[in-house]
Amino acid sequence: QVQLVESGGGLVQPEGSLKLSCAASGFTLDYYAVAWFRQAPGKEREGVSYISSTDTNTYYADSVKGRFTISRDKAKNTVDLQMNSLKPEDTAVYYCAASTWDSTHFMPPAYYKYWGRGTPVTVSS
Repeated sequence: QVQLVESGGGLVQPEGSLKLSCAASGFTLDYYAVAWFRQAPGKEREGVSYISSTDTNTYYADSVKGRFTISRDKAKNTVDLQMNSLKPEDTAVYYCAASTWDSTHFMPPAYYKYWGRGTPVTVSS
């Protein structure tokens, strides 16, 4: 069965850290560009970070630049999102998505073939 599954979400205090993982089953994530999106209650989905299929190019939204790091673990067939210095405004459901397209720039949601169901992140004291 082809699917993406996110994990690692949870409740964390401001300035804390979480590491999200996007695991693929039924296909090899190595050949796909992968993005992380998030959607907060009452807000539109937004792109957070992106890594190209060759790992050559990455993208970060301005709101997370310098705090989040995307990386690919080929041995585990995952793409991870390390989130540091978390803020209450980072609270959202985080989704990963994989695309057979590739680009040096972040690609909008329509380009992604596979989506996970999301993992919730709550940043609160």
